[in-house]
Amino acid sequence: MTERHNDVVYEVDEHVAYLTIDRPERRNAMSTAVASELVRRFSEASIDDDIWAVVLTGAGDKAFCAGADLKEFDELARQGKQIPVPMTGTERNVYETITETYKPTIAVINGPVLAGGCELALACDLRIAADHAVIGMPEAKRGMGANFATVLLPRLIPRAVALEMLYTGEPLSAEEALKWGLYNRVVPSADLRDAAEKLVRSVVANAPLTLRRYKEMVTKGWELPVHSALRLSVGPNPYLSQDREEGIRAFLEKRPPNWQGR
Repeated sequence: MTERHNDVVYEVDEHVAYLTIDRPERRNAMSTAVASELVRRFSEASIDDDIWAVVLTGAGDKAFCAGADLKEFDELARQGKQIPVPMTGTERNVYETITETYKPTIAVINGPVLAGGCELALACDLRIAADHAVIGMPEAKRGMGANFATVLLPRLIPRAVALEMLYTGEPLSAEEALKWGLYNRVVPSADLRDAAEKLVRSVVANAPLTLRRYKEMVTKGWELPVHSALRLSVGPNPYLSQDREEGIRAFLEKRPPNWQGR
C-alpha cells in the first residue's frame, strides 16, 4: 500500500510504515500541511497492530528536512497571521507525537538535517545518516525558538555540546554527530538505503510486543528514579504473551519464530 497526501508519501511493507517528506524542490521543508500529515500518519501507525516500526526520511539527497517552511511563515506574517507556536493550538505537536509513538522509530537521514528537520530526527529513536548529512539547529540565526530541541538535545548529548549547537547555530558534521551519539550509524550516501533497510529489518525480526514494551518503558521511565522506573509497568506485557511461548519454542527448535503480536 502506497499513498501520497500533503507532500508525504506513506507506504506499509512487511510490518514497517515508511514515511517520506516529498518536497525535494523545497529541500523537504516542513509546511503546516506536512506537519499535520506526519501527526496523522504517526498516530495511525501507533495504534495499528500490523505495524511494528516506523521509518521517516526525505525525498532526494539534498536534505532530510530543512526545517519549517520559512517561505510559508513569511507569507503568514505579511498577512498579519500568527505562525504555528509549539505546544499550542488545536493539533498535537508533531515532535511530541513522534516521541510518543510506541513503536520503534527510525530516521533515515538522506541529507542535511536542520532546524525543525533536526527536531524530527531527534524525536525518532534511531538515526542512520549519509556521510554528507550535517545536523544543526540554526534557529538563533532566524529568530526562532527550537522549543523541542532545547528540551531534548541536552538529554541526548553533553550539555555543553548541545548548548554550543543552539547558541552558535552551527551544524555538526556527520562524523561529529556519530561521535556524540546523535547518529547511530553513518554510511556512504550510495549505501544508505540498503543499510537502513538492514537496520529496520533487524528490528522487526524481533517480538513486536517486546518492542512496544521497550519503547513505552524507556519513554515513560526516562526521568524517573531507578526504584520507581523498575516498578513502572506500561505497554503490553510480553511475559504473559503467546509470542513469549513461541520465542522460547523457536529457540529450542532452532528455527525462526513466527510472531503473532499476541
